[in-house]
Amino acid sequence: MRDKTRTNSPAPGDRLIRAGAVVFFVGAVATLVTLVPLFLGAKPFPTYMFGLSMLMAVGFLIAGAGLLRSIAAGRRQARGDSR
Repeated sequence: MRDKTRTNSPAPGDRLIRAGAVVFFVGAVATLVTLVPLFLGAKPFPTYMFGLSMLMAVGFLIAGAGLLRSIAAGRRQARGDSR
C-alpha cells in the first residue's frame, strides 16, 4: 500500500521550524550589530537593540516547538492514528 503523503509536502511543524530559523538569524544579526560599537569604542546603541538580541532565544524556542510538533506527528503516523 502506498503512502498518500507526497515527498515534497511540508510535514507538521515545518513552518514553525522555518519561522524560528528566520527569527533566530534576525536576532543574530541584531546581536552582531549591537556588539560592534562596544569593540570599536563607539557610543553604544540604545537599550532596545539589546532587546532585539533576545530574538535569538525566541527563534530557538519557535523552532523547538516546530520540532516537537513534527516528532508528535511522526509518532501518530507510526501508530496509525489519523488526526
